[in-house]
Parts: sequence; C-alpha cells; structure tokens
Amino acid sequence: MTRSKIDWCLKQKKGIELVEENENLSEKYFSEAQETLQQISGTGSKWDVIMAYYACYNALYSILMKAGIKSEIHDCTIELMTIIDEFNGNDYSFMSNLKYKRIRAQYYLEKQELDNLPEVKKFVVKCHAIVEALDIIQLRKKINEK
Repeated sequence: MTRSKIDWCLKQKKGIELVEENENLSEKYFSEAQETLQQISGTGSKWDVIMAYYACYNALYSILMKAGIKSEIHDCTIELMTIIDEFNGNDYSFMSNLKYKRIRAQYYLEKQELDNLPEVKKFVVKCHAIVEALDIIQLRKKINEK
C-alpha cells in the first residue's frame, strides 16, 4: 500500500474526503458503468477506450460512494484500490494503464485501441461483487490509519 499517496490525497481540496455513506448514489454510479459498457462499439475508435475507462472508473467509484468516500482526483480514486483487500496489483495496473490510454486518446489525440474488453467487463463485475460484500466500517477505518 502506498500510504504516502493516500495521505497526500487526504490533504488535497478535491482529494479523498469522508462523507455520508450513499447507497443510492453507489447504485447510480454502477448503473452508469453498466450503461457505458454497453455502448462500447468494438470498432476500434478512441471512444471505446474512453468509455471503457469511465465504465471501470464509475464501477470503482460506486464502491467508494457506498462507503461514503469522495474523491474528485482520478489518481486518488485509483490509489484507493490499494486499501481495498479484494483488489490486487494487477487490478491497480489495469486501471492505471486504462487511465493512461484514455488520456492519450482524449487529450493528445493518439490512436488508442481497446484490446481488452473482456478484462473491462471482468473489472466492472468485480466491483459489483465488492460493493455487495463491502465492509464499510473497515474501509473507512483504513482511510484514517496513519
């Protein structure tokens, strides 16, 4: 776990913040993830990469909303994966790489192709399983550990 990055995020204005737990918003983020996933065309356009990233990001964010953890800095949101036991290094690398590809496609107009749609789908499903079994108290406690 990279505690120093999480500590940095806790100090940022739009970084990590504990808020009220919100199961309704959690469900909305997950629905958004599913809808976005269904819109991926598979034609190799840059939008497939962008939509894949946001499908995964919103699925991840649904976990945080259920626990009452707000983060408006994407790097901080992804960093929180390091304190969620069900995620491993491969999951973290997957999200980091997808974010990199999304940025390259969206802001630098580089040709990026989505070459791992099955992995995107698996990640979204995994996030849903985590939401269903989430120990909110334990996760919130990990945020405040020093």
